[in-house]
Amino acid sequence: MSTFLHRLGSVAYRRPWAFILSWLIVLGGVLGFAVTSGGHISTSMTIDGTPSQQVLDQLREELPAASGGQGTLVFTVPEGQRLDTGQRGSAIADAATKISALPVVVKRPASASGAVPPADASHQSAPGAATPDQAPPYRPLLMNGGPVPGVLVSPDGSVAMLQMQFTAQVDALPEGTTDQVIAIADGAVADTGVTALPSKSLEVMHPPIGGHEAIGLAIALFVLFITLGSLRSAGLPILTALAGVAIGLGSAFALSSTITLTTATPALAVMVGLAVGIDYALFIVNRQRTLILTGGLTAADATARALATAGSAVVFAGSTVIIALAGMTIIGIGFLSTMALVAATTVALAVLIALTLLPALLGLVGERVCSPKARERGRAATHPKEGSRAAARPPAKHVATSWVERLVRRPWAAVVGVVLVLGVAAVPALSMDLGMPAGGTEARDSTARQSYDAITRGFGEGFNAPLLVVAHPEDGTAFDQAKIGAITSGLDSVDGVVSASLMGANPDRTLAMFTVIPQQGPDDEQTAQLVQTLRDTADPIATRTGVTFGVTGLTAVNLDITDRLGEALPEYLAIIVGLSLLLLLLVFRSIVIPIKATAGFLLTIAATFGVTTAVFQWGWFIGLVGLDTGGPLLSFLPIMVTGILYGLAMDYQVFLVSSMREAHAQGMEPRRAIVHGFEHPSRVVAAAAVIMVSVFGGFILSDDSMIKQFGLALAVGIVIDAFLVRMTLIPAVMSLLGDSAWWLPRWLDRLLPTIDLEGESDGDAGGDGGNDPTRRVPVTEPANLA
Repeated sequence: MSTFLHRLGSVAYRRPWAFILSWLIVLGGVLGFAVTSGGHISTSMTIDGTPSQQVLDQLREELPAASGGQGTLVFTVPEGQRLDTGQRGSAIADAATKISALPVVVKRPASASGAVPPADASHQSAPGAATPDQAPPYRPLLMNGGPVPGVLVSPDGSVAMLQMQFTAQVDALPEGTTDQVIAIADGAVADTGVTALPSKSLEVMHPPIGGHEAIGLAIALFVLFITLGSLRSAGLPILTALAGVAIGLGSAFALSSTITLTTATPALAVMVGLAVGIDYALFIVNRQRTLILTGGLTAADATARALATAGSAVVFAGSTVIIALAGMTIIGIGFLSTMALVAATTVALAVLIALTLLPALLGLVGERVCSPKARERGRAATHPKEGSRAAARPPAKHVATSWVERLVRRPWAAVVGVVLVLGVAAVPALSMDLGMPAGGTEARDSTARQSYDAITRGFGEGFNAPLLVVAHPEDGTAFDQAKIGAITSGLDSVDGVVSASLMGANPDRTLAMFTVIPQQGPDDEQTAQLVQTLRDTADPIATRTGVTFGVTGLTAVNLDITDRLGEALPEYLAIIVGLSLLLLLLVFRSIVIPIKATAGFLLTIAATFGVTTAVFQWGWFIGLVGLDTGGPLLSFLPIMVTGILYGLAMDYQVFLVSSMREAHAQGMEPRRAIVHGFEHPSRVVAAAAVIMVSVFGGFILSDDSMIKQFGLALAVGIVIDAFLVRMTLIPAVMSLLGDSAWWLPRWLDRLLPTIDLEGESDGDAGGDGGNDPTRRVPVTEPANLA
């Protein structure tokens, strides 16, 4: 590997334009294909085989017109005013009539399609027939002597709601449909003092990528400048990372007509692609500069040598992240697999670009990568003149050296302190609730949140979580009016149900659909329990009426996705733990190091989820992330965060501990090997971690609550793993273990293959060899020469 990379770096440096033009052609082709193919972002997430999806599949066969998505328009007026009379009522009725006439909207009343006879339509005058002693929390909008189909008004007349059933899922409707619905409503109520608010399901979804990423990039550029010492060198990792992300995202959009590209997928790809792209380029550029400044090599030789050594580590690091992400496909959840594979593709591109485009760009920069002043300082530090002050004074200790020396002197204090801190941070994770995004947890000034709050204020929170209940007669006979009435009354009487109403039936009346409004919102445990109750074949209502119920609709779909992802998390954690133990066993040829490294990663994950739960669910300091209301964590966040953090944690583990292993192999006693192996790579790992935190942290400023959660979780996870686990806990534990940290049974040592990460066995290519991704430091070298 190292020999090949040495030659690749040398060729790319000498013939830069061949590599640069090749990547420009790839970038242009991908972006052109993406633009002409018409990228499509899906607003829905489904999992085949879940109960709600099975009902939807059945509806597509038996009643296609009713198998589509749901949407709601909310109309509001200033406090103390009404909207159900005069010009305002007429405007809302006009909007409802025009929207109902659209070909993609299921018509009301159901009798218009012949599915339900006119005699049954009276039962649908409002969604749910209240009992005589129970006043409903709504009434139909009455205009011109009759109710306006589909429009409900709150008791105080301040909120109205138009519910729509589409003929297809919202993201599968013709382009511009939701825009048209919103435009009709806005046009109808213009100049009446009425505000039309679309629900979250009607919002036109765009990738949640805006200008917030620039803040993280600006911080990353500053860190690169401090680390590399020149703006010219600092700009190269940013440029190559942006190129990789552009190609990766362009490819995803180009294929979005054949794969399910959810709104979170592009943002995750940008997060991961930028973070690893910058870090991988940093390792190589820093290695090249170090070889020039302290080794006296030319820029050409240093570039080839940097690719042979740091490039091999980058290949290993990228492969680790790719394997961790690709492992999610084993779970078998379609949209999650797509998210993971798109993110993995951006990582693969980051590796390829770091190994080809980066050395080509270094070839264009040439010897200017290091200024004459920097070269002079490097020579003075490495070879001070005899009798000079630099030669007389002892080398100054770097802060990293002082830190690790304190750790090895008091290892128990470090171990107990870190475990205690992370244990306390992990406590909130014990109460972690998972769910799918709902309008109630969006920012207060967002349209989705305003719509959600208006529905809650006017009708109750349960109207934000309507359920679609499908009934089939067990004996196969057609439904008659009496049975329809009995089912409706029975559903209406279930604990936790505000109202139930007939929505329609298929032509032969062997399938009937009902809208059920729960008392609580979409994220409430009582709503989830209601769904399970309705699905229970032993439920008294199903038994009494001789039917079986299926439950679907957006709320039920989201609940099923949450349950499935919750079940998949332990399975994926088991995969990650097994992979970690095997991978680190091969790399370090030790029994103990893989165990302690994996245990440290589990501590990282627990503490990360604890902090994320405390902020987004408990609401601690939630104002700092631009929200005001807590809610459940995104159901696929734990799996995605686990995969991403695993890959990055193993990178840091290998970068730090492999250098300690090399020092120990060269004869240093255990504690001295820890100090020597830690001092240089820790500086670059710290810079890489700060860059990743900056990139991930920039996404906390996104307007999308999903992306805020990912940004915070990944930023917190990197801080915990890099600084508390890898750079504090691991050196302290290794100090306690001493020589036993490197123990491996002889029989196992003979069976395991040898992994040469950086060509330390290839003196030609690797020159100075070693496992440090940025620089091999000989054991006799003074500690301050990096």
